[in-house]
Amino acid sequence: MKSMERINKLKRQEAEEAFRGCCGSSRYARIMTESRPFASPDDMKLTSDRIWSGSSREDILEAFEAHPRIGDKKGAEQHGGKWASNEQRGMDSASNDIAIAMMKGNAEYEARMGFRYIVCATGKSAQEMLQILRMRINNPPDEELKNGAAEQNKITHLRLNKLLSELSTSNL
Repeated sequence: MKSMERINKLKRQEAEEAFRGCCGSSRYARIMTESRPFASPDDMKLTSDRIWSGSSREDILEAFEAHPRIGDKKGAEQHGGKWASNEQRGMDSASNDIAIAMMKGNAEYEARMGFRYIVCATGKSAQEMLQILRMRINNPPDEELKNGAAEQNKITHLRLNKLLSELSTSNL
């Protein structure tokens, strides 16, 4: 059975859990589940984009809270599900100075914005993620909510691809 067929045939609870692993918003996961069957991976991603673009501030913040802080290895194991540690791999080679700067930057960002710093970390070095944080930290919170939501959408697309890949190789 192809991965798209498997997504379409998952039980409701399994599908919601799978989609929640891609985006931490319960509304997103529920509507993605209700939107099945998908005709193709592109159809699924277009549906995802449509749902995400209609998200409320609360939906977006719920998704942000499902992410570990950048550089928080323990949080990545507890918070980020099966993919977060791998996505933040760029932090693994960070110098102690960069790791401390990221930790302090995360705290400062959260104090200023009222929510977590979200960046699509896949393929980025620790230095690059820190530079992005420093560039964004002085933005107004409303602008940062939009920036974070755009980054969340990139993360969601990557995770939808991972979900499809996992389902294509599983024995369900």
